[in-house]
Amino acid sequence: MKRRHEDEPVLITEAAVSFEDEFAARKKRYSLIMAFRIPCLVLAGIFGIGFNWPWVAVAFIVLSVPLPWVAVLIANDRPPKKSQKVNRYRSDATALPKVSEARIIEAAEALDARAQRTDGPRQPQQDGPDHAPPRTGTDG
Repeated sequence: MKRRHEDEPVLITEAAVSFEDEFAARKKRYSLIMAFRIPCLVLAGIFGIGFNWPWVAVAFIVLSVPLPWVAVLIANDRPPKKSQKVNRYRSDATALPKVSEARIIEAAEALDARAQRTDGPRQPQQDGPDHAPPRTGTDG
């Protein structure tokens, strides 16, 4: 199976656009917005002097005044972050299955059952008065 665009790299991460590419796009936006200011001033001159319509000329001048401010604001604005799928807790996915015949063992019941054993201790008691601990070979 051939790829359509052999020259383009395959995007395998969700990394953001590089700073240089983002800066170039912002400069382009700024230039485009500022490019509208020159035609506004030229049209203001044409309508004010050529057609003797001062109100239209004033409207074009008023329109061209905030363009540098708007251009700077838009050019300095970064693109919005990409929305990411949030990994949310789902109680049904991790819940343990319900057991209908569950028996709760209280501590008192466990102690009573231990006291009622008749088989005695599992190991013989070794803590008598004549009992010595085993030798490990490190004490001489």
